[in-house]
Amino acid sequence: MTIAFMHADRRTEAYDRAALISSAKVQSSNVYRLNGERVGRIEHMMIDKVSGRIAYVVMSAGGFMGQGHDFYPLPWCLFTYNDRLGGYEFDVSDEHLKGAPKFTSPEAWDWTDLKRGRRIHDYWRALPYWGF
Repeated sequence: MTIAFMHADRRTEAYDRAALISSAKVQSSNVYRLNGERVGRIEHMMIDKVSGRIAYVVMSAGGFMGQGHDFYPLPWCLFTYNDRLGGYEFDVSDEHLKGAPKFTSPEAWDWTDLKRGRRIHDYWRALPYWGF
């Protein structure tokens, strides 16, 4: 009987070519506008512990040389993966992003506040991950 072991790097390459992606890879992905312009980077994914659904991604944008970023909690349903860009697309203008719910440090957001969750989904006109 032969047992084949796949090297970790090969396994990662295989995942990259498949429909599945590692959460670690999503968390460092760039976010682009539909015109291909980079708008930010995914810093975190927020997963509903009970359902297992990805509820939000936290995108960093703005700042200069790694300082002064704003963090935007965005409904996961707003993103589409673009193979050509190797990142996620998000249909957003600068003006709309400026008015969006945001925070200046990851520790400054209360994820248990359902009112904030509703505000996020209302702002982006997205169906809540928890249902209607």
